[in-house]
Amino acid sequence: MVAGCSSWSSISLSLPHHHCCFSSTLQLHHLKSASNSLLTPSTRLSYANSYFPKFSMSPLKSGTGSTEEIKTTQDKSSVKNLMSDFHAIDSELLQKLVYDALVWSSLHGLVVGDRNSQRSGLMPGVGMVHAPFALLPNSLPESHWKQACELAPIFNELVDRVSLDGKFLQDTLSRTKKVDAFTSRILDIHSRMLQIGKKEDIRLGLHRSDYMLDEKTNLLLQIELNTISCSFSGLSCRVSELHRSLLSQYREHLGFDPERIPINTSASNFAKALAKAWTEYNNPSAIVLVVVQPEERNMYDQHWLSATLKEKYNITSIRKTLAEIDAQGKILSDGTLQVDGETVAVVYFRAGYAPTDYPSESEWRARLLMEESSAIKCPSIAYHLTGTKKIQQELAKPNILERFLDNKDDIAKLRACFAGLWSLDDSNAVKNAIEQPGAYVMKPQREGGGNNIYGDDVRETLVRLQKEGSEEEAAYILMQRIFPTAFRTILVRDGICYKEHAISELGIFSAYLRNKEKVISNEQCGYLMRTKVSSSNEGGVAAGFAVLDSLYLT
Repeated sequence: MVAGCSSWSSISLSLPHHHCCFSSTLQLHHLKSASNSLLTPSTRLSYANSYFPKFSMSPLKSGTGSTEEIKTTQDKSSVKNLMSDFHAIDSELLQKLVYDALVWSSLHGLVVGDRNSQRSGLMPGVGMVHAPFALLPNSLPESHWKQACELAPIFNELVDRVSLDGKFLQDTLSRTKKVDAFTSRILDIHSRMLQIGKKEDIRLGLHRSDYMLDEKTNLLLQIELNTISCSFSGLSCRVSELHRSLLSQYREHLGFDPERIPINTSASNFAKALAKAWTEYNNPSAIVLVVVQPEERNMYDQHWLSATLKEKYNITSIRKTLAEIDAQGKILSDGTLQVDGETVAVVYFRAGYAPTDYPSESEWRARLLMEESSAIKCPSIAYHLTGTKKIQQELAKPNILERFLDNKDDIAKLRACFAGLWSLDDSNAVKNAIEQPGAYVMKPQREGGGNNIYGDDVRETLVRLQKEGSEEEAAYILMQRIFPTAFRTILVRDGICYKEHAISELGIFSAYLRNKEKVISNEQCGYLMRTKVSSSNEGGVAAGFAVLDSLYLT
């Protein structure tokens, strides 16, 4: 919301959402034989060079030498330039960095399910591979980092205020409802809640606001605000720890200060917010229900939260698909939700954001069942709708924010990060987009990456919609395309590293908890940095378009 579906939704390995939005570009999932072999850096890099000659990677030698044995050719001036050109790292040092990073990832749970293993999305511990990551952190001016952190609680408050205005949500999405079957079903559930007077006294939001730093204006502009299934709170903090470890271990050779990487506590902070919500429900025997997809290769990102809930707060969580909830769930006479005999205090959605999550009526029955119950929903159906692209575009209109927020300074801070957003009924915007399609992105009401329209396809789609004269245009919004600065970096996937020109997107996690009039929590919770090859339009890590990264403040 408030600035476009991050084309970077998650990490490549066909992990699920988000949630997350970039579009394919590494396509390294075709490296089947190389990916499944034992780690031999020189062999894998040679294979990568032959399979992807455009990368011009020099093979790395085996990673058995000690740090003291590594001899680099970098002088003091070249060390200073490394942050802007990681490709200049000496090949022997690079080999050692990659090897140690892969060992660290394996030992510290920076892992995902391997798409080449049939059971990797079903059985924990089967078919694990390291999550794709950037070898070293990406630099960001500290002023922009502080700006993004300061925006988090303001966006949280905005989401809550908008969610309470049912008429605004229904009216704004009324045209979209006619042409988008998925949004229509979500709106129907919301309408049902309005009709029966259902109120969510306890409201929990775990959000992620995504930004890019525009090269031309040097402005930090929001791509979107995610309100459902915000992914990688579990793994993003592992990447920050990995990079701090590498910079500390190789400080003499790289010259970077590991303390310039912000401490990332996204997993523990999200778990803390879930625990606070569980406490507000006030039933010590209740559990947290994690709604998951049937085959979830990104399960370890989610298990980090569940493990923290159990170890730190002694709160039990169970994982169920929507179909399982339909089969095992019921609402008691007092509104209590029970699933498989367990009383549910909090429903935490890591599924339910895409049409593919609802292959039958069973899944829709489960969604309605949970919404009608007294369990705390994260997110509620109203919070879910508040994160749609159309609501994002509407909030960017003049005088709309004033409808929900009173603080003028807060409103100004939000507007300063808004990219250009237009409805397709804006004839001037459509005309400009047809004439300059490269300056715009067309976005549907979808999450997860790979759904946006770019380049000449923008012109072709707009011209087709004009000729047909249908209402299909209501399913899309137009957004200003943001052009961040490309930089040289090293991406690691399937045990192979690649020298690439890349761009990054910063996601700020945040938590909001309210019980009636009392705000219990409203805070920034950590961050997600995703990096993708600069030639790629989309950016989802789980969707296969990006890798996990971290920040180095400058």
